[in-house]
Amino acid sequence: MISRRLFLALTGGAILSPLSIRATENFPSLLDHMILGCNNLDIGISFVEERTGIRALFGGVHPDRGTANALLSLGERHYLEIMAPDPKGKAVPPWAAKQLDVLKMLATPRLITWAIHPRDIDALANKLRALGMQVLGPFPGSRTRPDGSVLSWKTFNLADDHHGLLPFFIQWSAGSRHPSLDAPAGCQIQRFTAADPHPDELSKAYQRIGVDVQIERGQEPRLRARISGPKGTLDFNS
Repeated sequence: MISRRLFLALTGGAILSPLSIRATENFPSLLDHMILGCNNLDIGISFVEERTGIRALFGGVHPDRGTANALLSLGERHYLEIMAPDPKGKAVPPWAAKQLDVLKMLATPRLITWAIHPRDIDALANKLRALGMQVLGPFPGSRTRPDGSVLSWKTFNLADDHHGLLPFFIQWSAGSRHPSLDAPAGCQIQRFTAADPHPDELSKAYQRIGVDVQIERGQEPRLRARISGPKGTLDFNS
């Protein structure tokens, strides 16, 4: 559970009222991206490519976190982010050092967390605070792409993430091109679910933040996802 919480990068979104985000048949319609954590970026890229037939493209580094990523489009407004320690990274703040420690200890790639993309992050943050929820952010973020252009965003997450099952929230700046538009294409999300020993409580938590997710009963809190590509399917869990 600690690792999933560590990876809830601060993100942001739009005004959400209960059930204002409707799920498609198999995954939430406003799912922005999923983060697949691993201890080595090349290994993570190969892990996905061997199963789907699509090779993720290097996206850049997060200097303040000491991480690097590679991206894979999952259709319009959806993508997979593969994240690993940046071997050239320098000293980072204590909170980032904890994240790096978790990444380095991952024996196999794991689903770390996921994000949704509502429309107005500040309004949403205020709305959730008014409901009595502790919101961390919104905070600005940015990343320089290999071509030199800069992606920027605002993000926030919730202090109580329900054991890592609740998403974080991201709003991309008006001048930033959404990563799904130029990341390698060919894969699609087939399934995204959450499992919990107390599915009714989890359902209420999702409704409170306006997210519709398929929920299953499980022995422990866990996110499950499946993506497909021309070579086959890839299942991964948190």
